[in-house]
Amino acid sequence: MRTMSSVVLILILAFGGGSAIAADKPDVSQIYGKIQLVDSFPDYKVKVVDSFADLHVQLVTSFPDRAGRWEIVDSFPDYKIQLVDSFPDFTIKYVDSFPGPQ
Repeated sequence: MRTMSSVVLILILAFGGGSAIAADKPDVSQIYGKIQLVDSFPDYKVKVVDSFADLHVQLVTSFPDRAGRWEIVDSFPDYKIQLVDSFPDFTIKYVDSFPGPQ
């Protein structure tokens, strides 16, 4: 019986034991391009902050080809973003220069 308890304990430890494992934040350096702001079914939920943001975002009208450069569109987006006040996937700060992950 002791061997069975040891096996169960090892399996619980190996697979996390059902404990809540915090989800990692997405790689914000890969989130750029054409962005559609939506109210439901987003790819990511984002909170806009004034300091300590995960990603500095520069809004552009063309060439959103680097990390943090977003072109807001109404159709055919690369990513759908929902702006939220709580429980975001990551945070952003709007900037005029030097966009990218922080």
